[in-house]
Amino acid sequence: MKRYFYMALIIALTALVLFFKVQNIDNVTVSLLSWRMTLPLSLLLIGVYVLGMFTGSSVVGLLRETVRGAGLQNTRSD
Repeated sequence: MKRYFYMALIIALTALVLFFKVQNIDNVTVSLLSWRMTLPLSLLLIGVYVLGMFTGSSVVGLLRETVRGAGLQNTRSD
């Protein structure tokens, strides 16, 4: 039963992403310093989301290691 729920969830999310992509096909131009890129709005938003996932997980990992390292230093000084 759980397997069918996950399959239905994946199908629903895929359909939602495809619907989003079809709805947002207008091109936008993005500029950064001297770089310019024109691409569909949906690809830009999906790219920003993926970059956010990577940077967010990096920050969480860095904070986790910092807290772990601080905990090790406190136990050594006792």
